[in-house]
Amino acid sequence: MEQIGPITQTVEDAALLMNIIAGHDPRDSACVSEQITGVCDYTAQLQQPIEGLRIAVAPRLLEGIQPDVKKAIEEALKVYQTLGAQLVEIAMPHFDYALSAGSVIAVAEASSNLACYDGIRYGYRSPAAQDYAQIYSKSREEALGTEVKRRILLARVLLDGDHYDLYYLKALKVRTLICGDFTRAFEQADCLMLPVSPATAFRPGEKTADPLQMYLADVYTIAANLAGLPAISIPCGFDRQGLPIGLQILSASFTEDKLLRIARMYESQTEWHRQRPKLVAN
Repeated sequence: MEQIGPITQTVEDAALLMNIIAGHDPRDSACVSEQITGVCDYTAQLQQPIEGLRIAVAPRLLEGIQPDVKKAIEEALKVYQTLGAQLVEIAMPHFDYALSAGSVIAVAEASSNLACYDGIRYGYRSPAAQDYAQIYSKSREEALGTEVKRRILLARVLLDGDHYDLYYLKALKVRTLICGDFTRAFEQADCLMLPVSPATAFRPGEKTADPLQMYLADVYTIAANLAGLPAISIPCGFDRQGLPIGLQILSASFTEDKLLRIARMYESQTEWHRQRPKLVAN
């Protein structure tokens, strides 16, 4: 579920970057081997709106979120409607389980991927280590942050014995169900639009004492990772405290060119991407 997430100032900048990073990398064992066909330049049709655009919306997924966020998303959808887009209401019956399933799979992957950072071949090596056992233990103790250690320890529990079937295997099955929800959604529409987060930004360190609350900030974004879908986040307003709000757009696998054009449609009609939140010193 790991992926790179480039941050750019505009959709066009994201398209320019896609021209560089798109495609199969034979030296990356985790890279999808499917070759991209039909797209050589992601900027070529960027300024051309998608005619007859159909936007999937799931009203139930907008319940219980910060009012300012909900209002901004609804206003963004209205902008698309003025451009001729049609809203298609869909059901995502398994979306509620995305965070739980994603969290289980993510910690399992983190534990597996970080195993190679042993201080011998990869990663930091503790200068205080006296033998091989200490190279492993001290290097990881000194180099890994609290959250990383928490995820590795969680994975050890989740993957141990009967827990493997009870948690990890079940999470993989839920992942399949979520992929099916998206497949059906994209049979009816060109894209799905959601908030980036149910609320605007919290202060640094505010939720470190309660990791579960911190993980809830991923409730809308983790589904794209689970299903292996392209997703883009674009600015769509500010809350009453002046904190930025993001609109998330998802489309079917390997349709990044269409996704970028859809995002550009909104960006061309608004000025949110040019505005900056007012920074206030503590």
